[in-house]
Amino acid sequence: MFTQLAFYGPIVVVIAGLFALSIRILREYERGVIFTLGRFTGVKGPGLILMVPVIQQMVRVDQRMSVFDVPSQDVISRDNVSVKVNAVIYFRIIDPERSVIQVENFRQATSELAQTTLRSVLGKHDLDEMLSERDKLNNDVQEILDAQTDSWGIKMANVEIKHIDLNESMIRVIARQAEAERERRAKIIHAEGEEQAAQMLLNAARTLAQQPEAMQLRYLSTLAMIGSQNNSTIVFPFPTELGQVLKGMVEKNKGDVTAAG
Repeated sequence: MFTQLAFYGPIVVVIAGLFALSIRILREYERGVIFTLGRFTGVKGPGLILMVPVIQQMVRVDQRMSVFDVPSQDVISRDNVSVKVNAVIYFRIIDPERSVIQVENFRQATSELAQTTLRSVLGKHDLDEMLSERDKLNNDVQEILDAQTDSWGIKMANVEIKHIDLNESMIRVIARQAEAERERRAKIIHAEGEEQAAQMLLNAARTLAQQPEAMQLRYLSTLAMIGSQNNSTIVFPFPTELGQVLKGMVEKNKGDVTAAG
């Protein structure tokens, strides 16, 4: 009996060990890329997986959303302004097979590609476009990354430019530019207001000219406003029509005197 135990015992241990090595458990978000004698034979998971020890190997692939912070990059804009830009990218693996077979290290490859793409895209735009059209730049970078990483089985979910850092001298220049722009707008608004006021006065004059009685009513309304302020002095406007009448009478008298002489 002891002889049989000594003979079968190691065999049972070896079989149990091989069985333990053949069991793999993958979580819901994991997939296993299986290689048999070095050749790809399929993708398995999630759950319990049985493999042939030594003959088969498995590479785990996490399909959850991954976040990668792109290091700060030195970028020269199209108008020759040097800035530092950093961004964050969100991506996930949609094809475990290609992410393992087509690229050696998809995280490092994605990081390097994101850095070069960020410099390339931003270098084609002016500084004002970088500051004001960030959403458009995000979409441009995402489309380029998505097209180039598609062969790796990676899907870009989002790209966000976080910071655009400028040196102190450029910040002062931008501040002066913004101040000049505000002054320009203020002058334009003031000029537009003067133009609108002049147009309204012209319309009012035309309306009063159509009805002479309206001028008299306006005159009386002005006197009422002056009287309500408890002023000791009241200014009476001199009607221009009366001035024309007096001028005509004076000229007529001059003509009569000349004729008599």
